Amino acid sequence: MAETTAAEAPSGPRTPGYGFDVVAEYPHDPKAFTQGLLWHDGKLFESTGQVGQSNIREVSLTSGKVVRQQDLEEPHFGEGIVILGETLYQITWTSGKAFTYDWKTFKRTGEFSYDGEGWGLTTDGTSLIMSNGSNTLIYRDPKTFTAQKAITVTDRGNQVSQLNELEWVKGEIWANVWQKDSIARIDPATGNVTGWIDLVGILPTLDRAGNEDVLNGIAYHPTTDKIYVTGKLWPKLYEIRLKAR
Repeated sequence: MAETTAAEAPSGPRTPGYGFDVVAEYPHDPKAFTQGLLWHDGKLFESTGQVGQSNIREVSLTSGKVVRQQDLEEPHFGEGIVILGETLYQITWTSGKAFTYDWKTFKRTGEFSYDGEGWGLTTDGTSLIMSNGSNTLIYRDPKTFTAQKAITVTDRGNQVSQLNELEWVKGEIWANVWQKDSIARIDPATGNVTGWIDLVGILPTLDRAGNEDVLNGIAYHPTTDKIYVTGKLWPKLYEIRLKAR
């Protein structure tokens, strides 16, 4: 199968596209190499990457300041996070390790091993759902981290690879695509992309520090029904509202 991204759509009927309006913008730590972003119990959590700089943190939305954090020891490169029950799960890029914490205290409670790379992480409320930079999403048992099943993500029959940070949004999986300012909306039952969210231009060019500061970080607040996005090394975090095209 050929591979595709939002910028390389196949011929035929177009997958629905969405633009955005910025509802509000907030300060974001420009040194945070964002790998995961989520809301839980009215609090905003973030995970960061890079060896020696990786951590999990609770962040103030309005100030962008770190409320508390737990550093990840070398040689691990932190990646996505998710909270299910009382446990915060953190995966790593190439270490093949997932770490668990009490989400209220950030005290580490355990670890798991897995094969391959770890990129993004979310949950449907029962299983953990993990990306690894390919076109595959892996469902994992939260108690053992063993793989339960895998789904292939496609856009009209064409594989969509480099799936990165993940978020569960009202029955859909939303996925950042590495090095693209776009988000794929994925049907978890089929793996089909049901829509593309185009966020090109959300961060002004003058605010970009370099090639690594890509869009990465989606947080859905289920109580307020609000969507927040940011990126690696971005100085801003945005609340956005989608608009159909």
